[in-house]
Amino acid sequence: MNTAHLDTAGSGRMPAAVRAVLADATARDDLYGPYDLEERLGAVLHTEVYARLGGLLGVPAADTALFTGAAAAFDSCVAGLAPALGPGHRIWTTPYEGVARLTTLYALRDRTHCTLEVVPLRADGGLDLEWMGAHLDEDVALVSVTHVAATLGTVSPVEAVGRLLAGHRAVYAVDASHSVGRLPVDATAIGCDLLTADGWRFLRGPDSIGFAYVAPALRSALTGHAHPQPHPAAVAALNEALAHHAAAELLPRRDLQTELRAVLERTPGIELLTPDAPAGPDAPGAPEREQSGILAFRHADLPAALIRRGLARRGVVVWKTVGQETPLHLPARGVTTALRASVHYDNTPEDIARFDEALQDVLAELREELRARDEQNAPVRLLAPAASGPATPTRAPARRGHLTLVAG
Repeated sequence: MNTAHLDTAGSGRMPAAVRAVLADATARDDLYGPYDLEERLGAVLHTEVYARLGGLLGVPAADTALFTGAAAAFDSCVAGLAPALGPGHRIWTTPYEGVARLTTLYALRDRTHCTLEVVPLRADGGLDLEWMGAHLDEDVALVSVTHVAATLGTVSPVEAVGRLLAGHRAVYAVDASHSVGRLPVDATAIGCDLLTADGWRFLRGPDSIGFAYVAPALRSALTGHAHPQPHPAAVAALNEALAHHAAAELLPRRDLQTELRAVLERTPGIELLTPDAPAGPDAPGAPEREQSGILAFRHADLPAALIRRGLARRGVVVWKTVGQETPLHLPARGVTTALRASVHYDNTPEDIARFDEALQDVLAELREELRARDEQNAPVRLLAPAASGPATPTRAPARRGHLTLVAG
């Protein structure tokens, strides 16, 4: 069954050419072993993929590196900074930081006894650059910023942060996992020392591969720090995905985020999660924040997991997100679970129409199930007294309940 894939932010659909390269390389590895595969792919593995990464990120090919994912790249590079950190140093992160990178930062804090601080957000959901300017000094040793938030798609002003940090000692790290392939990303213009991204999201490459731009000064400090390498088949497939993306960038495209937003805004019971604070976008001084390709929403009464599964049965793929994926952000807004839909250039208006129809059907189905369940649990009703004896209460037969843990 063809699907309306609205989860490129989670895992993009590989183009046919990328799947073919991955399948061919995997089959050859299975038949002849890794040495034969590496010899066959020599130019791709050692030259071509880095040239394409450099072109994508606006940096020299020699300043790019491959990893098994963005989180692994960040962990490997940041761990190498530990010898230079100690008590009195400060690390800055933001509420949009994902749990994997936060885990790395917490480990670095505990290992070096430095301080981890969270840059506050303004009422409109943007980073508070004034706060950053007022608190920036030479004790700030590392600043980690997410370019596009995985939950709400909020775009952070990474170039403005780079200008603010210029001339200071802080290592500037940018997570571009949800912007590369969706937005233009120029690491030189951003002014960062480290930029990491996954290959399987908006670039639509294979799983288990990511990459990084590592500035020369930072790379020299990390010399000798080994990290796991992705499988050659994944490298070849990423190389093909980069070529496909470069060609697609030249084609006219239609951004369907407006249409997706319209569906969510007109559906009764659906709350669209916006970057602004809970006070709402009408609060004074709170202009609408830019969002890129990602919209999060929830229903007032119906569980996100049930809605996701109902959509999947109808051939519509979305992501269920939980608050702890961004523990400094969604839980603070009272969000424990939500749904996330994301669009890219391979989506069509028909995908949005299919999502609209499926969402209405799922909500109607779940509301009916909820109504039937409420009727089964209706209060006790007394029958009229019989002539032969006292009144007796009756109710629907009791059902034995149990707790079942299910995957989202």
